[in-house]
Amino acid sequence: MQITIVAGARPNFMKVAPIIKEIQRVQDIGNDIYYRLVHTGQHYDQKMSGDFFDQLGIPNPDVNLACGGGSHAQQTANIMVKFENELVGFRPDIVLVVGDVTSTMACAITAKKMGIDTVHVEAGIRSGDVNMPEEINRMVTDAICDSYFTTSHFANHNLLDLKVDERKIHFVGNTMVDTLLQNLNRIKKPSFWDDHDLMEGNYFLLTLHRPSNVDDPEKLVKILNTISRTTRSYPIVFPVHPRTKNILESFEINTDKFILIEPQAYLEFIFLIKNAKGIITDSGGITEEATVLNIPCLTMRNTTERPETVFQGTNELVGDDFDKLKKCLEIILAGNWKSGKIPEKWDGRTSERIVEVLLSTNAYKPSNGKIY
Repeated sequence: MQITIVAGARPNFMKVAPIIKEIQRVQDIGNDIYYRLVHTGQHYDQKMSGDFFDQLGIPNPDVNLACGGGSHAQQTANIMVKFENELVGFRPDIVLVVGDVTSTMACAITAKKMGIDTVHVEAGIRSGDVNMPEEINRMVTDAICDSYFTTSHFANHNLLDLKVDERKIHFVGNTMVDTLLQNLNRIKKPSFWDDHDLMEGNYFLLTLHRPSNVDDPEKLVKILNTISRTTRSYPIVFPVHPRTKNILESFEINTDKFILIEPQAYLEFIFLIKNAKGIITDSGGITEEATVLNIPCLTMRNTTERPETVFQGTNELVGDDFDKLKKCLEIILAGNWKSGKIPEKWDGRTSERIVEVLLSTNAYKPSNGKIY
């Protein structure tokens, strides 16, 4: 069995790494399964891409389609054209896509139009906000795939509501958690840590990159002011996404209270999450990592495609409610944040379950299995 695995952006690398390792493991014990890794080049910054391959032990891609830059439409078209050429030259039995970035949708469409069975890892998640490009990517990808690997019961029900054949849904867990647990003993103290006298539990970690939070400079200023005024003397470590950096510099926004740093490589960033007093973010993936590590997390969004991090984990939706942001920060400072639990099957064995399904007799066709 030949599988083409697609990775295009930073979150994808964390999701494919344990799958690749598991394929290599079962190869070594004699299973007839092979993979070809295609990097679309959607993220091409070294910190946003290259370092992840090195730190997570992902082999160099078999091909890099170099599709960075351009508008959503331009990038989607570019990926589809180049991925079609890739599949003409190396036609697999299965194309495996992960997550919800532009590459996920573009490669799924291309594979299906060429008659190649396509499976989606992290299928079924929904925020309900169609203004998010990722939500469109999820909807389109899940509409056309042949098999669905899900992270939660919420995702299962979303797919069932769309009349997806239950036999095609495989509740396996979360591959990002596999990567997290596999690397916890390897996390690294960032180079700036000692320079700012940082210690475990004595700082907040902030990430912001979504257009709804950073494109309006007045809103961005209000977010930063609320955080800086409420967190007392605690340092605020702020890895600045390129999109956010452009707004901060263009409008000369005051960031004196914040420790501005470059986007961090994986091992350094997990170190920052694990040792933070609390996290403020608009990233979905970080809410998953915070839940597993039991770190208080505030999400600057009105909806989430990962509701299990709220109902079971340590996450809380804040959205545009600045009074709630202030109140939640005060609860964290008082040490009274809720205690979360880890969702079902977020146990570090998700990739084992995925590869087991792929190796089964009806690897990517409907089976008689149940998702519950």
